[in-house]
Amino acid sequence: MQALAEDFRRQERTIAFVPTMGYLHDGHISLLAAGRQMADILVVSIFVNPTQFGPGEDYANYPRDPERDRALAEKAGTDVLFMPEKEQLYPEGYETYVTQTHLPKHLCGLFRPTHFSGVTTIVAKLFNIVKPHYAVFGEKDYQQLAIVRKMAADLNFDTRIVGAPIVREPDGLALSSRNKYLAQQQRQSALSLNRALTEAQQMVARGETRAECIIEKAVQIITAQAQTGIDYVRICDPETLEDVAVVDRPVLMALAVHVGQTRLIDNTMLVPQNGEQQ
Repeated sequence: MQALAEDFRRQERTIAFVPTMGYLHDGHISLLAAGRQMADILVVSIFVNPTQFGPGEDYANYPRDPERDRALAEKAGTDVLFMPEKEQLYPEGYETYVTQTHLPKHLCGLFRPTHFSGVTTIVAKLFNIVKPHYAVFGEKDYQQLAIVRKMAADLNFDTRIVGAPIVREPDGLALSSRNKYLAQQQRQSALSLNRALTEAQQMVARGETRAECIIEKAVQIITAQAQTGIDYVRICDPETLEDVAVVDRPVLMALAVHVGQTRLIDNTMLVPQNGEQQ
């Protein structure tokens, strides 16, 4: 892969890269489509990264279907499909990790303390292997996107980080590989995440600016559903991820909710009447 990437660069061909953990869905395909538009070569990786799973999380059971993924990636116009083995990226004696000091101490990082060190480590390794000019990440994992952007800037990666919009199913549920875990009734409960975000947007459109009130309403909507347990519902600065008390500019509303045993995340931007979308 490194030799191939070096060859593409010698030929002055630009590389767009979409790192994934596989089990591709329409959200992933939208990332591939974005990458296909912006560069000469589209590289997609599939690697279920063990270092971003904490104890008791679903690494062993994470959905995998490499042959289906291969067919979908090819159909989406992928030029290179990179599927390394765990032993290649984390050989015996591996001990080097990339960490950040600030951004992981918010949102999901509070509940998954080792997760983002695993993310930044694997992304840095993949950037060094694939050598992309562009890398595309989904905005559904907003904190991940912010952390990767910061890492790329801090470590001087010659890679432009591109965020792609959330893709939703017709009923509003944000696409996720973990949606397959949801039983029928749980799926109905999961729709409360998008309903809570939509209500928050409507409250802001009506003039509500108190973050506390918006969060309280979202919590009511979610907890009214069966088998839901909230990790967090936060309104925060889109760059620092620090909590904000007043929606007086475009801000991020992000939430993480367990529906049964399945942990789901979602987010939206809240733009006050006198604000402008970033």
